[in-house]
Amino acid sequence: MNEQRLTLAEVEATALRALKAAGATGRQAEPLARAVAAAERDGIASHGLAYVPIYCEHLQCGKVVGSAEPALSQPRPGAVVVDAGSGFAHPAIEAGLAALLPAARALGCAGLAVRNSYNCGVLGYHVERIAAEGLLGLGFTNAPASIAPAGGKTPVIGTNPFALAVPDGEGGTALVIDQSASVVAKSEIMVRAREGQPIPEHWAFDSEGRPTDDPAAALKGSMAPSGGHKGFGAGLMTELFAAALAGATLGKDASPFSGPAGGPPRTGQFFLAVDPEGFSGGLFAERRDALLAAIAGQEGARLPGARRLANRDRFAAEGVSVRSDLLERIAAFG
Repeated sequence: MNEQRLTLAEVEATALRALKAAGATGRQAEPLARAVAAAERDGIASHGLAYVPIYCEHLQCGKVVGSAEPALSQPRPGAVVVDAGSGFAHPAIEAGLAALLPAARALGCAGLAVRNSYNCGVLGYHVERIAAEGLLGLGFTNAPASIAPAGGKTPVIGTNPFALAVPDGEGGTALVIDQSASVVAKSEIMVRAREGQPIPEHWAFDSEGRPTDDPAAALKGSMAPSGGHKGFGAGLMTELFAAALAGATLGKDASPFSGPAGGPPRTGQFFLAVDPEGFSGGLFAERRDALLAAIAGQEGARLPGARRLANRDRFAAEGVSVRSDLLERIAAFG
């Protein structure tokens, strides 16, 4: 397999060039290209350059409006709302965070709802931006339905990740929890389908509700919820925040994130930013450090997100390896 090594700056430039060539304005393309590079930096290749051809195809077929301008409103002091206008999620979230962060500092907590949006990539990336400002960041994003309820066969909710980023008090992140309602992210199955590789049978079911190792059959069936009915419950909670509360399209009614069919998915995101000093009586840092030390101090244990954070210095220094055939697919758009 032929590969090329790219710096993170080259990853961002490659993504930006392709997105603009496919029809995205700078306002739409630049935040997404930065997020693509961040995904590669963190070792989350499924949301890095591998997704760029899909983004470009969706620009060209109209599933994403490449010229969209996010429309921000603030109906209440602690409520920020952004209509993404069927554009990419990233510029809408970026616009919303600019209003969310000062509102949370002033009020102690504030929420951001994004509607008429699209796949937001790595959810942890967005909540980390909240933590970098010294606030707890909690995020939810819904997706086209791919998980059936316990005892059922028809998908009702998507993989629906939620994420939490905890500030370290020094402009960074002490802890990142980023997990979906499914055993594995759907993008992992999509990658294996493209590469013609089987999947573990506990990842998904076919259209008849049977475990399958065929990624194509899995994409026509349903994802396995993480922890059975508990995973479905977590996904349902996310659906209520990211779709119902945000006024976005329910996963069961949204067009798929893969393929050209169905028009814009118009899914949503919801973020909550909390100022620890507004609630803890000055004890947050002490309690946070004691809790994390109790985890990290155990032999063989690691904090959620530790592997992602450990990848950063290495990939920033060494660059990332990218398959040559993927780079050729991306270059075809430019």
